[in-house]
Amino acid sequence: MAKRPAPAQPQLLVVTGLSGSGKGSVLKNLEDLGYYSVDNLPIELIPKFAELTRESPSIRSAALAVDIREGKSLRDFPALYARIRRTIPAKLLFLEADDATIVRRFSETRRPHPLGTENSVARMVRSERRLLRPIRALADVILDTSKFNIHELREFIAEKFGEAKEGSKILVYVSSFGFRHGVPADSDLVFDVRFLPNPNYIPEFKKLSGRHPRVARYVRSFPQTQEFIQRITDLLVYLLPHYVREGKSYLTIAFGCTGGHHRSVMMAEQIRKNLARSGYRTKVTHRDLAKPV
Repeated sequence: MAKRPAPAQPQLLVVTGLSGSGKGSVLKNLEDLGYYSVDNLPIELIPKFAELTRESPSIRSAALAVDIREGKSLRDFPALYARIRRTIPAKLLFLEADDATIVRRFSETRRPHPLGTENSVARMVRSERRLLRPIRALADVILDTSKFNIHELREFIAEKFGEAKEGSKILVYVSSFGFRHGVPADSDLVFDVRFLPNPNYIPEFKKLSGRHPRVARYVRSFPQTQEFIQRITDLLVYLLPHYVREGKSYLTIAFGCTGGHHRSVMMAEQIRKNLARSGYRTKVTHRDLAKPV
């Protein structure tokens, strides 16, 4: 088996830190970035998990969360982590927040602190800080999430542990359809291109589709087509980074004409090309191309 090139990401990222500091959100963000993510794996299984991560051809990078729920076995983690780092590229991310923020988060979610309910949350947080001090000392990255909202936290994790540029973090599906067959239910954005001149009324184009160069050239020959293409491209290039920041991993954009054979097909193909040139991952589909004109 060919040896895989070393990834820009750590092959194994251990996420740990205080309860209420955002470990669950970070693990979900890492999963969105392509990490194989596991929460609350027993300490004794971590070496086996690291071994599988190293040997599996399908796992490029993995992340696992370790926290105070491990109880007394957490004391074994520093030595275990040192052994793991000798066998696999690994990093440790430690999350924390100030006491007031953590107390507020527990109050808002109404969850009990993992250390129990015998004492106040504030007191439990102080105890947890003390117990996690040896692990915190091993961290490659210490992140205080007190001032982060969920969007800012997502952006930080993507910037720190993602490996691709922003455009590749979202997959854009561009599709065509015919209104006579109904609007696709899974569309995020729908554009009606029935205002463009219809090639279906030209005998030599009727049995062709918008993918044919002559049909595409005909539709593009009108000034309103050129202006629409430019305006929609500019709009989408503006919108897509905002969808990325909101955590959307894919977006479906649909263009509709009457039958789904000519104008919408040409437009979907053109917009897909324009977005690809702007650095986005794109796929194109034509839902109604096989249906009767």
